[in-house]
Amino acid sequence: MNLKTRSQVAGAASLLTMLLMPCIAGAADMGLMSVDSTTIDDRFESKRGEPSNISVISGDKVEKAHAENIKQILDAIPGVTAELQSQDSLKIHIRGVENQRFMGEKPGVAVVIDGVPVFERTGRVNINMDDIASIKVIKGGASYLFGDDALAGAVIITTKRGAKMAGGSVSAEAGSFGYKRGMARAGFAADKVSGHVQVSRRDADSYYFQGKYKADYLNGKLQGYLSDTSDLTFGWEVAKRFKDSHGTVTGVTQAAVDPTSVDGRDFARNYNVDLGKFYLTYANDISETSNLMFNAYQFGDHTKYWSSPVRYDLAFQPVIDVNAYANDNDYKQIQRGIKSEWRGSSESFGLMGGVDLRDNSYNNRVTILQDHRTSPSPFSPVMTAGTVITHDKTRERMAAGYGELKFRLADPLTVTMNGRYDQIKLSYEDYLPGAAAPNLSKKFNVGSWRGGLNYDFSDSVSLYSNVSTGFRAPTIQQLFAGTISLTGNVAANPNLTPEQATNYEIGLRGRADIGAGDVEWDIAFFQIDRKDFILNVAGQYATPNAGVIDQYQNIGGMRNRGIEVALKSDQEQLFSMDVAYTFLDAKFTRYDNYNLLLGNRFSPAPGANTRVAYNNSGNVVPRAPKHKVFVAARIKPFKGFTLATEMNAQASYYADEINQEKIGGHAIFDLIANYDFATGSKNQVKWSLFGRVDNAFDRTYYNTARGYYDSNGDFAYNAEDLSIVVNPGRRWTAGVTATF
Repeated sequence: MNLKTRSQVAGAASLLTMLLMPCIAGAADMGLMSVDSTTIDDRFESKRGEPSNISVISGDKVEKAHAENIKQILDAIPGVTAELQSQDSLKIHIRGVENQRFMGEKPGVAVVIDGVPVFERTGRVNINMDDIASIKVIKGGASYLFGDDALAGAVIITTKRGAKMAGGSVSAEAGSFGYKRGMARAGFAADKVSGHVQVSRRDADSYYFQGKYKADYLNGKLQGYLSDTSDLTFGWEVAKRFKDSHGTVTGVTQAAVDPTSVDGRDFARNYNVDLGKFYLTYANDISETSNLMFNAYQFGDHTKYWSSPVRYDLAFQPVIDVNAYANDNDYKQIQRGIKSEWRGSSESFGLMGGVDLRDNSYNNRVTILQDHRTSPSPFSPVMTAGTVITHDKTRERMAAGYGELKFRLADPLTVTMNGRYDQIKLSYEDYLPGAAAPNLSKKFNVGSWRGGLNYDFSDSVSLYSNVSTGFRAPTIQQLFAGTISLTGNVAANPNLTPEQATNYEIGLRGRADIGAGDVEWDIAFFQIDRKDFILNVAGQYATPNAGVIDQYQNIGGMRNRGIEVALKSDQEQLFSMDVAYTFLDAKFTRYDNYNLLLGNRFSPAPGANTRVAYNNSGNVVPRAPKHKVFVAARIKPFKGFTLATEMNAQASYYADEINQEKIGGHAIFDLIANYDFATGSKNQVKWSLFGRVDNAFDRTYYNTARGYYDSNGDFAYNAEDLSIVVNPGRRWTAGVTATF
C-alpha cells in the first residue's frame, strides 16, 4: 500500500467517524478513562475504548475444554492458527504471518507469559495448560507494546494467583495412545499473604513412532499484601520435558501406508528440555486513578537434542539406522529483564508509560555423536565422534521505552495513540580455536506505533479502527552467515534492516440481549503489508544456481488481508453457541527468485542435481487456507451437566511456495461432556467429571504438509516429496477433578 492509499484509508475512517457523531451525541458517560493495554498484568482487562481486535479467554473456559495443547483453545479465535505437529509441539500464527516458515524459526507472534516474552530454541513455546488464568490475543502489529517479532500480534498468558487458589485440588486423566495427566495443588490465604504450589505431569506413548513425550511441572505463587493498595508477587515454574520424533513422513504414499513414520527419520529428535521461569511483580494503586507496576524476571531454557541423520558410514555406505544421528546439540538460553509501567486516568484521558530492559544470551554447542562421512564422495572427510564443531554465544541486549495516550474527544469517541522505541544490540562470540569471526556485533534502533479510535454508538455497539506496526530485527546468522562459517554457502550481509509490517483494521463489536442471555459479536476487516522481508537471494530453504552467491537480503514482501467474525453467547443458558470465521487472502507481493532443487542434494558430482528458478511474486502463502471456521454448540439439560460439540473446518491450502501441491480441506468434529457436582455436608468438595473425543468421525487429514525440494532425488518434484505429519485420527480423553 503506497502513501497515497494509506492516507485515503485513514481519511475514510476519520470521515466515517465524523459523519456518525451527530447520531450518537447522547451516548452514555464512560466514567474514568482507563488504559488497558498493559503488558504485565490483566487486572485492567476491558474491551471498552479498545481500538484493536482483541480476544480474551478465561481460565475457566480453558479448564472446561480439557485440552491437551493450546491449539484446541486458540481454534476458537478467528484469525489465529496453530501449526500442530504432535502433542503440544506447535507454533502459533496470526493472520497468516509466518505460515510459510519452518517450526524452528521465530513465529512473528509475541508470546508473553506473566510479562515475560518467552520463546525457545525450536521456535515453539512450552505452555503449562494447568496454570492458565487468562489468555488475551491482540491481533495486528503489536511491536508498539512488545517490540521485536510482534509482526502480527501477541498472545498474552497470565497464570493463576491470589486468594482464590486457597484450598486443594487434585485431578487425573487418561486417554488414547497412553496419554496420562495428573495434577495436585495446595494453597492458602491469610490477611497479609496468599500462595499456592502445584505439581503436574503429562505423558503419552504417542501415535507416532518414537513419539513419546513427557512434561513435569512444579510451579507456584506467593503473594504478599504490603498495604491496602499494594502487593508483591513471587512466581516460579520449573519444568522438565522430553519429546522424541514428531512423526514426519515423506510423500503421500508413505503418509498412506506408514502414517506413524516407522520408516522415516526426522531432522531432529530426542529433545530433553529443562525450563525455569522466575519473576517478581510489584503493584501499587497509588491513588484511585493511578497505578505502578514493576516486574523483574528470568527465563531459562536448557535444551539437548540430536540432529542431522547420518547418511553415510566410514565405508561410504548409506545408513538407515533410525538412531544414527550426526550431531549432539547443547543449547542454553537465558532471558533476563525488567519491565515497569505507570498508568494514570481521568474523565477525559488515560496515560501509560513503560520501560522494557532485556539481557538475553544464547549459548550453542554442537558435538559429533558418531564417526561418519557427509557424502559418498571419496574426498568426503571423516567426522569423528566427540569433535566440537560449533561453540558460540549470541547476546541480545535491548532497551525500550513505550507509552499509550487515550483521550476522549467526545462522550462516544475515544482516540488511542501508542509509541515505542527499541534499541537492540546483538553480539556474537565464537569459542572454537581459529574461528573466522570470534567477535561480531550489530545495533538497531527501531520505532513502532499504533493510532486508533473507538466510537460508541451506544452502550452495546462500537466502531473501532487502527493502524499499527510490527518489526523483526535480523538475526546474527542472517547478518554474518558467511563470516561465521567460511565453508557455508551463504554470504554475510551486515547491512540488513529490520523487517516491517503495517496493519490496517476497521471493525464493529457489540453485545445484544436476545432474551436468553447476552450475545457478544465482533467483525473486523484487516490488511497487513510487509516490506523489507528478509529472504535468501536463492529463495527460502533453497541453494543457488552455479555462479550465484547466496545471501540474506531485504527483498521480500507479503500482503495478508481478510475478514474475521466472532460470535459468543452466554454459556450459562440452556443452549449456547460460539462461532469464529476467518477469510484470509495471503500472497507474496515480492518473491523474485526461488530455486527448486532437483536430484540428489547431498552429492557434489556433476549432473547429480540441478535447480529450477521460480518467481513466486503473486503466489499464495503456503499453509494459509482462505477459509477457516470454528463452531461450538453447547446444551445444559440439567444443573451441572454440559454437552458440547465443536466443528473445526478449513479450506484447502498450498504446501509450497511455488503453489504446485495443494492439500485438500477438512472438517472435524469433537465432543466434550462435563458434569460438575458437590459433596459433603456443606458441599465443600466440588467434583468435575469429563469426557472428550477429538476427531469423532475419525477423519484422515494432515496436521501439516510442506514442500520445498525434490526430497527423493528422482529429478521430479511432486506430492511424493512433501514433508507430512498425518493426524492420528480419533482420540479420547476422560478424567476427574476434585477441589476442596
